[in-house]
Amino acid sequence: MSATDKERDEIEKSSAPLIEHLIELRRRLIWSLGGFFVAFLVCFFFAKKLFNLLVIPFKWATKWAGLDPHKVELIYTAPQEFFFTQVKLAMFGGMVIAFPLIATQIYKFIAPGLYKNERNAFLPFLIASPILFLMGASLVYFFFTPMVMWFFLAMQQAGTDEQVQISLLPKVSEYLSLIMTLIFSFGLVFQLPVVTSLMTRVGMLSSKALAEKRKWAIVIAFVVAAVLTPPDPMSQIGLAIPTILLYEVAIWAARWIERSQERERLAREKQEAGETVADKAPDEPPAPAAS
Repeated sequence: MSATDKERDEIEKSSAPLIEHLIELRRRLIWSLGGFFVAFLVCFFFAKKLFNLLVIPFKWATKWAGLDPHKVELIYTAPQEFFFTQVKLAMFGGMVIAFPLIATQIYKFIAPGLYKNERNAFLPFLIASPILFLMGASLVYFFFTPMVMWFFLAMQQAGTDEQVQISLLPKVSEYLSLIMTLIFSFGLVFQLPVVTSLMTRVGMLSSKALAEKRKWAIVIAFVVAAVLTPPDPMSQIGLAIPTILLYEVAIWAARWIERSQERERLAREKQEAGETVADKAPDEPPAPAAS
């Protein structure tokens, strides 16, 4: 069977009436929303424990600043503030936990409309995306949040006869917003190799173009860091530097993909040439009868 026949068979298999697509879409949405709702309920049940877990980097920063980490205090100034903070935390945690399920449902919905080689190319990135997001979130939790909070704690002022005492008492909602902003920013930036690799596979980008735009990428990295992070130099520089490093990883990944595609193209041409020669070869004449 020729390559054209194989593509025609795949197109026929992927074709389906509109009503079937709508039914399939509804089923995938139900699974996605159901998974998110279950994850939301679990996170809301453990919301206080999760919030105390997020406060640990603040305790590390307090210890770095020479203060007592056991006296860390956060406040809320509205009666409903901590409740809605827990709801917000549960929604964020539910989305993070349910993301693999949601991504899988999206993939299963669009997979029938893709060629076999496109499905095989898309699946590794589906696995790499949550792993890279967790790497970015871990970097935020174990390093950048303590650094940022230490930077803010250093601005406190001890009370003397000549100056008033200024202490940091963050609100629970503002602290959670800071953590979520950093996690979202780093998780989004860590998707850079995935996005550029997919664009390279479909021919929208090349390693040469990425390398030529390196200077612009550095400028854009600092601009994006200034937009996505809080207005302090620690978090902005802390996001810009990993972005630049990930851009270099994206260039390397694009080169690797291009070499792989070139090898696949040469192998496919060699196979098609062999099939063409076999089709055009004349039948061997029958052997002469023995006298």
